[in-house]
Amino acid sequence: MQKKLLFVTASLVALGAAAPALAADLAARPYTKAPPMVAAAIYDWSGFYVGINGGYGSSHSCWNIAGFSDGCHDATGGTVGGQIGYRWQMGQLVFGVEGQGNWADLSGSNASFNNPGFSNTSRVDGFGLFTGQVGYAWNNVLLYAKGGAAVTGDRYSINDLTGAVAASTADDTRWGGTVGVGFEVGFAQNWSVGVEYDHLFMQDRTLNFAGPAAAITETVGQDVDLVTARINYKFGGPSAARY
Repeated sequence: MQKKLLFVTASLVALGAAAPALAADLAARPYTKAPPMVAAAIYDWSGFYVGINGGYGSSHSCWNIAGFSDGCHDATGGTVGGQIGYRWQMGQLVFGVEGQGNWADLSGSNASFNNPGFSNTSRVDGFGLFTGQVGYAWNNVLLYAKGGAAVTGDRYSINDLTGAVAASTADDTRWGGTVGVGFEVGFAQNWSVGVEYDHLFMQDRTLNFAGPAAAITETVGQDVDLVTARINYKFGGPSAARY
């Protein structure tokens, strides 16, 4: 028993003496350089831009003769056009001005209350918007509101039961105001895509209708709602970067 105890004790002492030497023989942990910091791109909305748009519109018109309602209708259809503008960014705030011009094909009609057998027809051939913008940017995402002046190109007619024009007006250019909101996303260095809603509130107009079957004076009100998809190209340098 004593011999066994002496053998175990001697083994432990020998092991303890050898441990530092073994540790010294282990390879040192290699030094690894920290990875470089990567720049995070910040989308810059500043600069001139041009673009195209297309979508849907609805022009709500109410007619009356000498204060008596002659009915209302919605003239609906498609629109396509272009825009040009300039934006400048201050922190996360984005300000801008824009001009937009669109061709449109918005048409509709209603049965005349005061002239049985006839219908009131309206058509919007085009419109323009001249607006200021203010928005808030989350990097490449922009939410904005806009407002300013609007102009529409309209034509009105009174039709008989066969659809033939009984009386019409000359092309009518009508001015008013507009407000709208938009959402835009920059998907490349100089490209962005978005959607926009605009409401046009136009002044009432008193119109003289003349034709082979009628000579009537009507007052016509008009409001227009527009929903368009847009794509813009911005002129300028690369996005800014931060670390």
